Amino acid sequence: MGDYRRIVSRVQLFVTCLVDGFFPDVGRATVRLLEAQGCEVEFPVDQTCCGQPAFNAGYRDQARSIAAHTVAVLDETEGPIVVPSGSCADMLVHHVPDLLPDDPAARRVADRVRELTAFLVDDLGVESLGRSGPDVCVTYHRSCHGLRNLGLSGQAETLLDGAGGVDRRELQGTEECCGFGGLFSIEMPEVSVAILEQKIENIEASGADVVVGGDVSCLMHIGGGLHRKGSPIAARHVAEVLAGES
Repeated sequence: MGDYRRIVSRVQLFVTCLVDGFFPDVGRATVRLLEAQGCEVEFPVDQTCCGQPAFNAGYRDQARSIAAHTVAVLDETEGPIVVPSGSCADMLVHHVPDLLPDDPAARRVADRVRELTAFLVDDLGVESLGRSGPDVCVTYHRSCHGLRNLGLSGQAETLLDGAGGVDRRELQGTEECCGFGGLFSIEMPEVSVAILEQKIENIEASGADVVVGGDVSCLMHIGGGLHRKGSPIAARHVAEVLAGES
């Protein structure tokens, strides 16, 4: 992948379906974070899904069609493609080129894709942020795709520790799945709930007021479990916290 360290860049925002449809504040916070680092953020308006839901369900032809459209749109742009989701970034980096082996644009796009926190820390060299929001006590959950498939190794924690007014507490089992797993939570709900219950127990034991993550899919699952339990702990995307909105 290209090295954009400390270079003011034009970047493309691939916002993801869940952010676009359910968590637009995450997209806005992502733009503010990037612009604060001198990036010119562009949003390819014809972007749709990366194809992951169909791919995970085994509908490879449908996933291939969706991915081909996304690749065509993104290949017409310039600069790194920043994604506020380890899950969708992993799909674009690893699975889309396999779905489209005869399309060189798929590999070109994959080589430009960067998960948000990795882009800020590894490529731009960000270590601290001038956060101006209210003080907040957080704990961080590492989502599976970013951790295991993209190799994220503490970039989000680095940003949280360097942000003003953020007290980060360690989370026992931070690298363990929250139980969502996309279609897994639908196909095996009892197992999913059991995994979630352990995750929530660890979150509550951390003493944090907010559980933070890099994928809204995990946060939706965890947040739903906290809400059903009547817990006051909120679930927020790392971009929201870093932008001072939590």
